[in-house]
Amino acid sequence: MTRSRSDRLIPVLLIMLSLVPALAGTGRLVQLGSGEMNADNARFFAAPIPVILHIIPAVLYSVVGAFQFSPGFRRRNRRWHRMAGRVLLPSAMLVAISGLWMTLTYPWPAGDGVAVYLERLVFGTAMLLSIVMGIDAIRRRKYAEHGDWMIRAYAIGMGAGTQVLTHLPWFIFMDVKPGETARGVMMGLAWVINVAVAEWIIRRPIRHSKNVLAVA
Repeated sequence: MTRSRSDRLIPVLLIMLSLVPALAGTGRLVQLGSGEMNADNARFFAAPIPVILHIIPAVLYSVVGAFQFSPGFRRRNRRWHRMAGRVLLPSAMLVAISGLWMTLTYPWPAGDGVAVYLERLVFGTAMLLSIVMGIDAIRRRKYAEHGDWMIRAYAIGMGAGTQVLTHLPWFIFMDVKPGETARGVMMGLAWVINVAVAEWIIRRPIRHSKNVLAVA
């Protein structure tokens, strides 16, 4: 794959990965706005602020943030990269904080259990810490380190997209909804896959030798 083709493909694939969660979140906002309450969304009507603060920044972060990981696009648009970062960093903070807020305060939906609850706490906290470390790195002008932490934060934030893929085989081959154990495995597997891919990208020797993710 050529460098220019890779530059175009990276944001396209990331946006595709975020498409289903973005559409689902938008649908949730439409339900809240229209008053279409049912058993699945009653908890959001009871406390709409955290879910609103989660969905809107999450859509912005996943779609606009995808272009931050195209090295060629970033090199050609350094000013855009910096300006977008000033919007995306607080958006990412809101995504992580509101996600933890919902985990700690909303009733568990059907099928969730202790495993999913703990996974959301662990990965939500890890995302928040990654963002804080990324902000600290850019403050110290450690641009490559900043890029590493932003990759980690984005990978965790994109867990919802990968969860669509990890759940897909179940819904194709099984006639029943997954129980707490199965759901915990599929939810956790998605985050683990994303984190593993992020660490592979960060640690691959060619990247560090050319410093392709460092920005100025």
